[in-house]
Amino acid sequence: MNTRIAKICLPLIVTFWAFQAQAESLVEGSVDAGKAKSITCTACHGAEGNSVNPLWPNIAGQSATYTFTQLAAFKDGSRSDPLMSAQAMLLSAEDMRNLAVYFESLPAAAQAVADPGKLDKGEALYRGGDSDRGVAACLACHGPSGRGNPAASYPALQGQHATYTAKQLHDYASGKRKSDGKTRVMRDIAARLSDADIDAVSSYVQGLR
Repeated sequence: MNTRIAKICLPLIVTFWAFQAQAESLVEGSVDAGKAKSITCTACHGAEGNSVNPLWPNIAGQSATYTFTQLAAFKDGSRSDPLMSAQAMLLSAEDMRNLAVYFESLPAAAQAVADPGKLDKGEALYRGGDSDRGVAACLACHGPSGRGNPAASYPALQGQHATYTAKQLHDYASGKRKSDGKTRVMRDIAARLSDADIDAVSSYVQGLR
């Protein structure tokens, strides 16, 4: 594992498991208020936070910490998307907290691996990385079942559309997406992945549960 990435991710694994056992959200908000505010969100993300369009992410079951930080990033411009940036500009911090805890309360999507033919390659990268290229194992930060790390705002990946995940990895690799901040963890990792690697690990992530 890349030394710098290991220093960032591995110390958080214990924290990850500790918070998985907690039922309460790490974000203070109202599920009911979030549900009422979510009507606009459902046009793209689905009535229960699970999108039918693989280009738009499933957000049901996503940690409130991650959803809140991403909404804030869309609003302040550190992350950009024509649809999401415009929507986030209309949200207050309270709105974002409420939406975050509401979608966190919904059951995460359950999908099959996108391409069974890429299962072995995808699993190997997710679970073991590639030390020769300095690619850290995805599970170091996202957990063995893809449930993420709420305490560190690392997203849950389980059941996420392979198409969406692949696009995010390509965007990190090109530098188009920079929401990993000063650590550059995702940009550094994605830049070391080939197109075939990205396709395989994205396919594998879709089937995690």
